[in-house]
Amino acid sequence: MPKLDLNRIDMPRQDPKTRAKNFNEVALGYPAEQAQTEANRCLQCPKRPCIGGCPVNINIPGFIEPLAKGNLAEAVRVLKDKNSLPGICGRVCPQETQCESVCVLDKRNASVAIGRLERYVADWEQANKQSTAPANLPEPSGKRVAVVGSGPSGLTAAADLAKLGHSVTLFEALHATGGVLSYGIPEFRLPKEIVQSEVDYVTSLGVELKLDSIIGKIDTVDELLSNGYDAVFLGTGAGRPLFLDIPGENSNGVYSANEFLTRVNLMKAYKFPEYDTPVSIGKKVAVVGGGNVAMDSARSALRLGAEEVYIVYRRSAAELPARREEVENAEEEGIQFKFLTNPIQFLSNEQGFVTGIECREMELGEPDESGRRRPVPKAGSEFVINVDTVVIAIGNAPNPIIAQTTADLETTRWGTVVADEATGKTVKAKVWAGGDIVTGAATVISAMGAGKRAAASIDAYLKELP
Repeated sequence: MPKLDLNRIDMPRQDPKTRAKNFNEVALGYPAEQAQTEANRCLQCPKRPCIGGCPVNINIPGFIEPLAKGNLAEAVRVLKDKNSLPGICGRVCPQETQCESVCVLDKRNASVAIGRLERYVADWEQANKQSTAPANLPEPSGKRVAVVGSGPSGLTAAADLAKLGHSVTLFEALHATGGVLSYGIPEFRLPKEIVQSEVDYVTSLGVELKLDSIIGKIDTVDELLSNGYDAVFLGTGAGRPLFLDIPGENSNGVYSANEFLTRVNLMKAYKFPEYDTPVSIGKKVAVVGGGNVAMDSARSALRLGAEEVYIVYRRSAAELPARREEVENAEEEGIQFKFLTNPIQFLSNEQGFVTGIECREMELGEPDESGRRRPVPKAGSEFVINVDTVVIAIGNAPNPIIAQTTADLETTRWGTVVADEATGKTVKAKVWAGGDIVTGAATVISAMGAGKRAAASIDAYLKELP
C-alpha cells in the first residue's frame, strides 16, 4: 500500500476582489507540477470505489495513473473512453458528493481532487490539440438516430451512439450548441470555448448538427420517426422557469434566472456594447433561491456593476442546495445571504419598477419530502428589503412543446417525461429520454449518465432490427 499523503492540493483562484469585477474564469487550474503531485496521492485501490461514485463510470484510477507518470496522451484516452465532455465535468460536476465522497482518503477529509485532475487532463488535450476521436470507428450500422437537444444528455447520447457506428443527427433549438452549458452557466465558471471544444469533439465523431431546429415546430417526434429515423432520444432539458406566484412579480426589473442568465451568457450581455444585448442591473439586487443557479445569478449581477447583492433563501445555510465551493466563492466576493427569509410580495413605484421585496421571517419545522426541514413562517415578522432588481431562481420545468406535440408520450404533473431510469425508455415506441426533461433540473453529470444509459439501450434495440 502506498504511503498516505493527506495534503490535498488546493487549486489556484483569482483574488476575490479582482474576480468580482471580471468574467474571467475564477478557478485557474493546476500547473503541471501540482497536477502530477496530486495525481501521485491516488492509492490505486483494488476495489476502486470512486468508479462506482461516477454517474458515467469513468475509470478514475485508470486516467490518474498515467497522469502521475507524465503520460498525458494515455490519460486523455482513458478519460474520454467513458466521458466525451471532461473539460465541462472537471469544472461544474459536484465531485465532492460523488466520486470524491467515496474516495478512500475521504475518510481522512483528504480525498483525491478527481475533478481538478479531470479538468487538467482535458485542458492539456485542448492546449496540445490532441486528436482523441477513436481511430477505428465501427462500420456504419445503417441505422439513424435523432437526438433532440444539445445539452449534456444529448451530447453524451450522440457521442456514444456515433462511437457505436450509428448515424446521428443532433437537433438544437437555439443558435448555439450546449443547452444549459451555454445559456445557463456563466463564463467565470465554464468558459464557452470549453463547451465549443467538447461539441467539436462530438461532431468529429460524425454527428450531424442542426441548429435553430425546434422539434415540435419544424418536425414532431412522430414525423422524425416517419422520416427515416429508427429511434429518437429526447434531451431537451428543463428550460421553463418557475415563479413564486406572489403579488408584484410582473414588475419591471424582476427577471427569471433563465432570461437573466441567457442574456448574460449566451447573448453575451456582459460584453455590452461589443455585443448589442443590453441587460439592466440596478444598484441593489436580490436573487431568490439557494441553488447553483442562484449563485450564478448573484455573482453575475455583481460583475455587471451591482453595489449590493443579496441571496434570499427561505431555509438556513445548512439546507443550501448549491455546491459548497460556489457558496464559498459567493461569500468571498461579497454576496450577502438573507437566510430564513421568504418573499411575500414585490413592491413597485408608479412607473411599475420594482423597489423592494416584502418578506417574512421563517423558522424550520419538521422535514418535508425532500428530507430538509420545512420552513414555517413567523407571525408578525414582515420586513422589506429595498432593491431595484430581482432574479427568481427557484427551479425550472421542461418546455411543454415536446409533450404537446407527441402522442402517447407519458408525462408527470410537473411536465417531466416518464422514462425508465435504467434505460431511458419511454412508454412510446422508439423514443428514449434522459436528463432534466425526465428528472427536472439536476446536475450536468447526472444528465450525462442518463444519456449514456439511453445510448446503450438504443444500441441494443437497433441491433435487433433487420
